[in-house]
Parts: sequence; structure tokens; C-alpha cells
Amino acid sequence: IGKEKFHKSQHWGYCNNVAMLVGEDKPGIGGEPLPGQKLKPKYSVFPEGIGSDAPAWVAFDKQVLSFDAYFEEEVPDKNQELYRIRHCKIYFYLEDDTIQVIEPQVKNSGISQGTIVRRHRIPLPPPHEDQFYTIDHFNINIEVILYARRYKIIDCDQFTKNFLRKMGVRLNPPAGRPDDPYTKERQKILDSMKPLRPYERIDTLKQFLEHNGHILRFFCVWDDPESMFHDPRELVLRYYLSDDTIDIKEIIPVNSGRDVVPLFLRRDKLPKNAPTGLYQPGTITSRTVLNVFGKLVGNRSRYILDNRKTGAVHQEFYRDSDLKIGAVINVWGRKIMLCDCDEFTKEYYRTKYGIEDFTPVSYKAPPPPKPEKTFPPYTGFGSEEDSLCSCMGLLPKPPQKDFKKFMEKDRSGMESNILRFLAKLVTDSPIDTDRKFIISYFLSDDTISVFEHIQRNTGILGGKFLERGRIKKPGQELFKSEPSEYFKAQNLFVGARVCFHGHNFLLVDADEYTFNYMEKHANEFSVADVGVILKKLKDIAESRSREVRQVFAASDPEHTKVIEYDPFRNLIVSITDGAFSEHEIMTLGRYYSVKDEYEMDLHFLLSVAQEQLKKNSFENFEQLSAVLTYNDREKCGVLPHEMCRTICKSFKLPVADDDLQALLTMFEDDHKQVEYKKFVDGLNWRDNQIPAFQTIKVPLKNEDDWSGQPPSLPVKGIKYLPLLDDLFGKEE
Repeated sequence: IGKEKFHKSQHWGYCNNVAMLVGEDKPGIGGEPLPGQKLKPKYSVFPEGIGSDAPAWVAFDKQVLSFDAYFEEEVPDKNQELYRIRHCKIYFYLEDDTIQVIEPQVKNSGISQGTIVRRHRIPLPPPHEDQFYTIDHFNINIEVILYARRYKIIDCDQFTKNFLRKMGVRLNPPAGRPDDPYTKERQKILDSMKPLRPYERIDTLKQFLEHNGHILRFFCVWDDPESMFHDPRELVLRYYLSDDTIDIKEIIPVNSGRDVVPLFLRRDKLPKNAPTGLYQPGTITSRTVLNVFGKLVGNRSRYILDNRKTGAVHQEFYRDSDLKIGAVINVWGRKIMLCDCDEFTKEYYRTKYGIEDFTPVSYKAPPPPKPEKTFPPYTGFGSEEDSLCSCMGLLPKPPQKDFKKFMEKDRSGMESNILRFLAKLVTDSPIDTDRKFIISYFLSDDTISVFEHIQRNTGILGGKFLERGRIKKPGQELFKSEPSEYFKAQNLFVGARVCFHGHNFLLVDADEYTFNYMEKHANEFSVADVGVILKKLKDIAESRSREVRQVFAASDPEHTKVIEYDPFRNLIVSITDGAFSEHEIMTLGRYYSVKDEYEMDLHFLLSVAQEQLKKNSFENFEQLSAVLTYNDREKCGVLPHEMCRTICKSFKLPVADDDLQALLTMFEDDHKQVEYKKFVDGLNWRDNQIPAFQTIKVPLKNEDDWSGQPPSLPVKGIKYLPLLDDLFGKEE
């Protein structure tokens, strides 16, 4: 009851046409073992309930059992030994039950060693040759037979012991490791032998491996007494730590008249007492020998190495310990003084010898000061830069323009990079008093142009007043050698007085882009830097902070914490005694002004945007929707805010950037993602036209439409309490 498998294994079959039992290890009905039958696994597995259920090639990946073993090998053809003890390693790979036997190589054994049995599954010895070795057949202090060769396992590594214990195997104690009698006897003979010719080993490999590529460099000088002018010769000495050799290279000055040679001294060991004369060939050798027979036995002779080196010629060479700053060394009779060294050499001597004083030795007078290059005065022909370039070389070149600045500050999209100011003439003439000028400063090339605002019934034509170009500051000499100074962007600000070719202008206002640009780049324009202005105001008014607070409070009788711009300006002028320019006061007012909060209505924004699109005949709504849909990879109907703005800019959508940002914000969902389909449908003035509003709540600002008329006030209201807190701290 409850069984689902009733298949029966095939136990009987034919072999060579003879009926016989062929399935002794096969289970009974339903896969259950027969009475008294114990099924053996074909591969090594964990006991049931222990370890993972993963297959063996996954569970036992890169896991190998290592056993130390040996076997005896008979030697029938030698009298010196009857058998050999050969030690080996048995590796059992758990992933597929393969076995590998490797014998470590022994020096001068005369036996081909290495892999004895390659890795594969090994069958059991007869009569079980139909089965293979598994992990159950291995333990310490037992014997295994691999292809009729008996291996005695004596020990294993720690991983193997832990694994066998985990498998439930009770480990036997380790067995002793016997020695090979013939190898032991040979070792006794070798230990008792005393060589008649002792070998003297000179090991230079260690020094080479440790210091290969390490070079000590010294800057030297040699006062050549035989030279005509007795001028010092500058040399560079290099000491190679890998083999204690030295080479010297001469630094030959330009136009010195000396021949250029590769090396002053080729690389070799430098003797201290050179030159000492020539030695006969064979006098200097690395080893000396003794003739032990002499002339006693005819012409026969026998030589052995002399450990005491009797009669050897000993030479002293310069080492790294002999080289230091200020030392004088002998280079084949030439006295060379070491004057300085490089940083690696200093660190080497500081680490090895503990030397800390590396004061260089001065050996030559300081070079004379380089004469300043003078240029002739400006002749009046051409520009000053062009005339200066003709003095730089024989082949005159045109003056180089700052191309990087031009690319960064050129007009790009909505960024014009033009600072425009409203100005009037400083004159006593009643006719010129009411004339208004627009001064444009181009940041890309520092040029200035002046246009006069056209006014009706004044008798003055208006239009272009000054061609675009760089303008020199007044009061400079015309024919001089130094380059002239030109007006920069920092010289133009509201309240500044400038003189352009004899015409004095007073800058009275600027457009909104100019104010925003100067405040954005406050590090370049100090008059628009709120931090600098506050520090300047604090230095002036800190001593009378209480009086300043009372003056501001008196100007706000209704306690609204907000004052108009004109009273604020008058207060700042009275406090600073006119030390602040008009631009600095306007920067303070703009920073602490009351921000206008417009209630943006979606229908109003859409009507304004549709009006702009209709005026510019923009109708590519299907293509815009297709590009937005293509960028929506997940097809969820929404896109990030910045991606939608970038796509609209790529289509050159004729909508102001502020309005576009506000529109995209209106169509955002709870996750700040823009629903682009509704956005495009709202802009489509062909299909979903929204009637235009009669009254415009928020005027559209466009710098190209600036007429140059000054506004009534720069800001409406100014919150003076935050200003006082930033100046004098919060009042308790």
C-alpha cells in the first residue's frame, strides 16, 4: 500500500549464448534492495542528511584529497641494493572519483620520476575489477593496490582528515615513513667525502637580483689643469649597485668647442690606486692554484686550488661607502670632486648609512642675470600687437588670438555673453544731457560697441555711435614700448564713469542678463560679490551697529520688515558716506529683495506657449512625439524632466527656457517624471488650441527686446532684517 513503482530489474541474461546471472547488484521490485543486499554507490557521495544535494561535480568542485604513500620496488640486477623505497603522492579528485599518482623528483636518482599514474578512474583489484575506487576505500595506514602495485598510505593533509571525519570514517594513526637503504648509504658516503679541489663559490646573483636597475648618481666636477682656460669640467658619475661598476659621462656645454664623446669613462670597476702599471697576463685572476709536485716527478705536475690565495694580487675598488658629497676620488690619475647627488641616492645613503647631511658643494659662480628684453616704441603703423610681433623674430607672424576664450564666451543658444549697459553723457551741454546710449561689451574678444537710442524730435540721428573694437584706457602715452591697457569687463558696472575716445559716459543701468551674469561669476566681478560687499559694509558700520538698526527700524514705521528701494539706497549711501557704487547697492538690494511669487496657471502657460509656437510657425508635433516615444525604452509613458527639456531644445522649440521649465513641471507625476504625451498635446495649437488671455500676468523677458529704458526701481521691496543679521548677528 502506498507504493507507486513496481518495475522489476533484469537479473538474468545471456553471455556467449550461456544463460547466467548478470545483475547481482541490481535492486528488487520498485528499486528496493533485496533481503541481505547492500547497494554500493557508483560515485563518492555524502551520507544521507549531510551536505548539499547538489551533484558531485558541483558540490566537490576543485576539492582534492592528498595522501602520502610509498611502494617497494625490487632491484634484481644490482648487488648494492635489493629493493627501493619510492615515496609518492596519491591525489583523489572528489568531483569524478579520479585518481592520480605523482612521485616527487629526487636529485641524481637516475629514475624517470613525475606522474606514475595519470588521472582517471582506477578499477579495484580482482575479483572486483568491475567496480572502481571510491572514497570509502581510502584511510591512513592501509594498503591500496593500483594496477598490481601495492601502495602503503602513511599520512594525509589536514583537509583530507577533516573531510574523511565528516564522511564518518574513523582515521587510523599515521604510519612511519621508511628510508631508502641505498639512498641513505650514498648520503653517508657523500658526507664523509672531502674534496681535494675545494670549490670556491662567488655568488653575485643575489646582489644582481636585489639591485638590478638601482643606480647612484653623483654630479661631479674636474678641474682640468692642462686645459687652456682652466675651466671646470662637469661630469655625472653613475654607480651601479648590481655589480659595483662605475661609468662617467661629461656634460658638454653648448658652443664649448669640445668634441662630444659618448662616455668619459666606460663602465667598469674603478680601482682606487690607478694607474699602478701594467700586469703580466694571468697575474690577476679570480682563483690561484698550487703545483703540489713541482719538479720532483719529471715534467709531470698536479695543481689544486689555493684557498689562502698565496701570491694573489689584491686590488681595492671604489664601493658605495667611499662615495659621498665633498669627497675627491681618483679616476685613473684625475682628481674628481663629488658635489651633489639626486634624490634616490640621498634616500639610499639615508637608509643604509644614516647620513643626513647632503649639502651640495658649489663649484661655479652663479649665472649672470638674464638681460631683460627691450622693445622699440610703437611707431603708429598698424596695431600695437602687430608691431610687437614684428620684433619677436625675423619672420613676423600675426598676433595670436585667444581662441579658447572665444569658443567659451561666444554666443551659444540663449547665452549671448554680452554685457549691456545704459549710459548717458557726462557733459554740461543741455542738448547732450538727455541722450541715451547702449554700451555692449563682448566677452568673447573684449570688444565694445556703443549705440545711441533713437529719440524723436531731438535733432540727433541716433544709431551706431562707436564701431565695435577694443578701447584703450585714457591717459596713456601713444608711442611707448609697453603694451597699452584696454577696458575690461571689470571696469564696467552701474555707477562707473568711463571715457571712450574723449567722450565721458556714466553707466546708469544694465539689463537683467548682465546682472545675472555678474552675480553668477562673482569671483570675477567684486561689485557683484555679496560676500565682499557685506564684508566691506561690516568694516564700515560695525562700530555703530545699534545706530544702524535704529535707522532701519525708523524707516519701517509699520513694522512690515520690508522697505522700498529708494529709502534703502539712501540709508546705505548715508551709512557708507558714498563709498559704495550704485552697482554694489543694487546687488545688495537684489540679494535681499522680496521675490515675486506668481501663481502659474496651466492654461495661461499653455496659451502663452501656443502663441509663441504659432508666431514662429512650429508644427513638428508628430515628430516631437515620435522622438519622445522612442526615448521611452520601457514604454511607460513618462520620461525624466531633463531628457524632455533636452529633446525640446534639439527641436529648437521657440519657447523661453523659464516657460519650458514651468510647463514640464506642470506635467510631472508624483515621481517627478514628465507625462510627455499630455505635454505634446497641450502644445499642439493645431488640434488643441487654447484661447489667448487678454491680460498678461507675467511679462516675458527677452534680452534681445531690451530697449535701454531704465526700470522704475531695480527691486520692489527689500527685507532688511536678514541683512542686519548677516552684518551684526542676530539680535537677542
